[in-house]
Amino acid sequence: MDNRPVGIFDSGVGGLSAVKAMLKAAPNESIIYFGDTARVPYGNRSRNEITCLSMQDVNFLRIFNLKTILIACNTITANCIDSLRAANQDIPIIGVVESAASAAAEATRNKKIGVIATQATVESGIYKQKLEDVLPGVKVFEQKCPKFVPLIESGHISPDDPKLIPVVEEYCRGLKEQMVDVVILGCTHYPLIQEAVRNYMGSDVILIDSGGESVKAVLEELSENNQKAAPLVKGNDKYFCSGDVGKFGTVANMFLQKNIQPYASEINIERF
Repeated sequence: MDNRPVGIFDSGVGGLSAVKAMLKAAPNESIIYFGDTARVPYGNRSRNEITCLSMQDVNFLRIFNLKTILIACNTITANCIDSLRAANQDIPIIGVVESAASAAAEATRNKKIGVIATQATVESGIYKQKLEDVLPGVKVFEQKCPKFVPLIESGHISPDDPKLIPVVEEYCRGLKEQMVDVVILGCTHYPLIQEAVRNYMGSDVILIDSGGESVKAVLEELSENNQKAAPLVKGNDKYFCSGDVGKFGTVANMFLQKNIQPYASEINIERF
């Protein structure tokens, strides 16, 4: 047994969808979360920029005695997970892409899979690569969705929100025309709008939550390494951000449906 915390980070608040999944699946695990809210979004930056920012994010998390780190961000996973692993070889670092791709490959019936994600994730080609590796003959249809994160962080998440509905239609129209039967939510913000996406795509289309699937991968690795927390221990969760902690707490409430203000702190990420 290992009661050390799991570190989870994202370019903003989207990674809290993975925190929510972890709290539900393993309430005895302690969590340290960092969201780089002062520098979000990462999705429209170059690979070099994303790597430099992410290195600082991991450097901050490393001040805690962690047993593993989850990159709860598709953009970071797609662009620099290998660099982060190379620089931190003494601790496991798990991303969100491989587990989501595997889940989508298992779920599809017609081998037509859609991916909605940030510009940087789509341009990396990582989902297409991973899906083709695990499912020969698959057809992958990817869609850049630059408007989603700003809408979500502004609170436009209701399935009947008049600002959200036309954007969902804009981004998902092509996937629907291609008759995909699985859509990967390739950004950890997107579970907050999955109802709107499902309403447009139809109930027969399976939505894959990349953050939730990655939590399953983390727990499997902890189990294999005998590093799961003691079952009777109550996990502690702490939250850090690089921007305004009040705004962070407000948006975090949308993801977690609880007040995290007493457990949240603002830090200067540039120091790391």
